[in-house]
Amino acid sequence: MSTVTDAEREQRFRTLAEQILEPVRRYLVRRTDAATADDVLSETLLVCWRRLDDVPGGDEAVPWAFVVARNLLANAQRAERRRGRLTAKIIALDPPASVVEFEPADGDAHAVRDALTRLRRDDAELLRLWAWDGLESPQLATVLGISANAAALRLSRAKARLKTELLTSAPPAGHVEAEEGSTDARR
Repeated sequence: MSTVTDAEREQRFRTLAEQILEPVRRYLVRRTDAATADDVLSETLLVCWRRLDDVPGGDEAVPWAFVVARNLLANAQRAERRRGRLTAKIIALDPPASVVEFEPADGDAHAVRDALTRLRRDDAELLRLWAWDGLESPQLATVLGISANAAALRLSRAKARLKTELLTSAPPAGHVEAEEGSTDARR
């Protein structure tokens, strides 16, 4: 039985951190605000340090770190929801003087994000892991704790559901909005 020195352990962690830092940060920034992403990334690195002996080597380290980050992000989001409920109770008791309405930006990205919100949470997360984080079926399987075949099948079904959502929410083909003051050229 060989013992690992502190220097070897530190070097292994540095190598791991270099490998997972950017992919996990991108994963988090796409799902939450920058401050929360930084907090969850820090917690993810802390878990990696504490459980360094459990972290798989090679290509499996990134999906393993995604699982950790995903769980930590879920915890952070639950805490945020609790804070939101508390804020709502406070506002109900003592409403603010004015409320500003938020208008989302138009465009394809908005349409996709809107369609993702109408999907089941698991389908939306699977599509984000695939499209935004570049994970393929074997890596998706690791993150989700399922077989590669099941991941491929779920991904295919989630893509079909997203397509359906996008098609049902899009304006009919050939539909043109009339603008005030426009004239019809055929008159």
